[in-house]
Amino acid sequence: MTAQWVMYGIKNCDTIKKARRYLDDAGVDYRFHDYRSEGVSDALLQGFIDLLGWQDLLNTRGTTWRKLPQEARDSINDAASAKQIMLAQPSIIKRPLLCAPDGSMLLGFSESAWHTFLQEKS
Repeated sequence: MTAQWVMYGIKNCDTIKKARRYLDDAGVDYRFHDYRSEGVSDALLQGFIDLLGWQDLLNTRGTTWRKLPQEARDSINDAASAKQIMLAQPSIIKRPLLCAPDGSMLLGFSESAWHTFLQEKS
């Protein structure tokens, strides 16, 4: 089986919808991995953390973060504690996360950044 593009996120997220439309319009063959329906494994999340850093992966601007009790937010101060909350509540992972066939990743959505990333990795 050949490696392919994979986009990680949650299907009802507006930014994910924009990103999926962008990939479709660009003719990119990709697989969409929905954290809610497919989950996120410990090993997969650790790979994201290793490559991107837990601080960038943890979405502290979204609804899931805001709904956390203050003591839970205050307790997230390293990769292990961030990973624990991301495994328990995958919607707190920043999205979209686009993974190229070579394993490199791009977090968040910007048309210009995605255009450059797709050009470099295709």
